[in-house]
Amino acid sequence: MSSGVLVYVEQADGVVDGLSLEALSFARDVATQLGNEVDAVAVGPCAARTAETLGAHGVASVHAVDQPEVTTFGPAAHAAVVGFGISARAPAAVVAAGSDRGNEVLAHVAARHGLPMAANVLQVKVAAGRPWAVARQRWAGSLIEDASLAAPVKLLSVAPHAVQPRPVASGRAAAVIADAVPFQPRDLAVRVVGTEARTGGGVSLTDAKVVVGGGRGVGSAEGFGKLEELAGLLGGAVGGSRVVTSLGWRPHADQIGQTGLRIAPDLYIACGISGAIQHIVGCKAAKRILAINTDAESPIMAVADYAVIGDLGQVVPAISAEIRRRRG
Repeated sequence: MSSGVLVYVEQADGVVDGLSLEALSFARDVATQLGNEVDAVAVGPCAARTAETLGAHGVASVHAVDQPEVTTFGPAAHAAVVGFGISARAPAAVVAAGSDRGNEVLAHVAARHGLPMAANVLQVKVAAGRPWAVARQRWAGSLIEDASLAAPVKLLSVAPHAVQPRPVASGRAAAVIADAVPFQPRDLAVRVVGTEARTGGGVSLTDAKVVVGGGRGVGSAEGFGKLEELAGLLGGAVGGSRVVTSLGWRPHADQIGQTGLRIAPDLYIACGISGAIQHIVGCKAAKRILAINTDAESPIMAVADYAVIGDLGQVVPAISAEIRRRRG
């Protein structure tokens, strides 16, 4: 029996998702407390190709499932794979990234196996023979809840960007175990039948090292041209607040916040954004925040590292012009 930690890993074409790398670091901390090891489950085409990356992040073995039934994502099918891993490895805990997909898959696992699930976890303290102490985010990250988790197998999703990915010094490729999962018809009732690539190209909001965000203060869809210019000079991406997407100035895919994307760039430049809690949830993992706003008392100032009090219509072009001047 394992009694270690099993991690559900999100991957595409053998490339492990960044949030799953965070989950692996979290899982290693839990496994260290247990005095055991970390294994992983990777699902879909090229699942076995994750072995090198997973080994570099401390995974001993990866259960790779690359069957026709999981060529595309299906929450119940992936939950069946995780359930198969639970039966094979008898882990003390199953960990996943607190992404839409990670939370959905673990919720299916919880329902099928009658297990409790703690979502958006920040920290776990293992107690032998007693419930585990869990700290997790609630209410869009505005509240940290201390809870107890008692179950034969603990299900935990890790709050996005709460943990930094930490490769191990002596990592080597994880051992690959090719599992053959016996799927049931109910496992295949819902699945992705197609995907649509985002238009526009360039760096994505979730990967960008610099993000320029705009709010109602930008004034119009055309006003985002100044932000696009600045982002282009910095090699970054442009996002917006919920009100901006509601007004149709930017597509929903550009929304930063509780009901949009959660970003973690090196620098977030918030332009004309007041800073409602729902937006702060999406950007608070940024290493540095620069706020440009005419209102010195706006809520965004409470989380900003730097601020420029002024009209973004003048400030943003001035920053762009200075970048060009310094670059010659």
